[in-house]
Amino acid sequence: MAGHATAPSVRTLLGLDGLNFLMADVRDGVGPFLAVYLKAGQHWQSGPIGLAMATSGVVAALCQVPAGLLVDATRFKRGLVALSGLLVALGCLSIALVPSMWMVIAAQATLGAASAIIPPALAALSLGVVGRVLLPARISRNECFNHAGNLTAAALAGLLGQLLGLRWIFYLVCVFALGSALVVRLIDPREIDHELARGGERHAQGGAAVALPIAELLRRRDLQIFILCVVMFHAGNAAMLPLAGQMLAQTHPGTDAAALSACIIAAQLTMVGVAWCVGRAMRDGIGRKPIFLIAFAVLPVRGVLFTLISNPFGIVGIQVLDGVAAGIFGVISVIIASDLTRGTGRFNLAQGLTALATGIGAGLSNIGAGYVVQGFGYPVGFLTLTGIALIGLVLFVVCMPETGTPDKPRPEAPNATGGSSAKVMI
Repeated sequence: MAGHATAPSVRTLLGLDGLNFLMADVRDGVGPFLAVYLKAGQHWQSGPIGLAMATSGVVAALCQVPAGLLVDATRFKRGLVALSGLLVALGCLSIALVPSMWMVIAAQATLGAASAIIPPALAALSLGVVGRVLLPARISRNECFNHAGNLTAAALAGLLGQLLGLRWIFYLVCVFALGSALVVRLIDPREIDHELARGGERHAQGGAAVALPIAELLRRRDLQIFILCVVMFHAGNAAMLPLAGQMLAQTHPGTDAAALSACIIAAQLTMVGVAWCVGRAMRDGIGRKPIFLIAFAVLPVRGVLFTLISNPFGIVGIQVLDGVAAGIFGVISVIIASDLTRGTGRFNLAQGLTALATGIGAGLSNIGAGYVVQGFGYPVGFLTLTGIALIGLVLFVVCMPETGTPDKPRPEAPNATGGSSAKVMI
């Protein structure tokens, strides 16, 4: 079974668009704004702030695989998205109104757990609605709306924080979270194929196949290689921007905050265009492997450039390359996970493993690069990250197979809500 017999309705597709736009801010929580709020607004010390910031990441990492299993198992995926949004709203409201140590820690743990559920739930809904063949175009569109949502939220957060105070940033996330819980109702539950949404297939008689045992899935060599490549990708990438920010603070004091904001905006703008291009490339028959290779190849170039350029404008320009790499990864990692788990019923578990690998790689990147810079300086730190990225690139080229399939898109089938126009929106 490659998809549904009829195209999804415009209303359902608009619901997916709205969810990805609103959830962009919700899935990441309050992020770096929390540290600023606790330091400037609540006068916390650096130690407790670090603990509060780490709580969300640790809980999210621990919840990645269970979240994937939960999304695979349940038919209430819309309810999971709505519940996650409400939990994020509750957590942010708690931090804004009662910024005590234990309340912030509890809220951050809640945000971490919710953020682990949101990405696989959105991808599962997308697969269950549009089908496997049209999933690349749908994920590409999801990522475009996701990055547009990030840009909008960042601009509004900066404006509200400047005009009304940092606490209003938390209220903004609450509004986005509550909005996502309402928008999910636009998705028609009758249009979700839950067997397909977990990466499963149906027997010829119409019954659902049994999900592949987890141990057997984990023994698959192509999945092991992919997960290792994800670790290497983020191990070579994650620390680059934080190191660049530290370098700016040292060499151009007073410009670091503005330059970092510009870096984030430049990268997000680039990601919107790149996500669209990735979807178009896959629709034109370009394989997953060469597209991911572009993202991998960008990393060493970026690392070398950081050793040569240290002025704020140059660093902002280099971050466009980060937009290319991250924009590709955001789309292609979901598609490869779908390819590798086709017929297994474990699509969302694979997404959880990918997210866990991302967290491990990012952690290793920041810890390792931090100590290298401390001992040998920024150029050596950037070259170390470059070397890691090159090792990952070679591993991917030599060991990772092409996962794309020769499936052809299902025929366009208009329905009562306008299937032809819906097809354009997928």
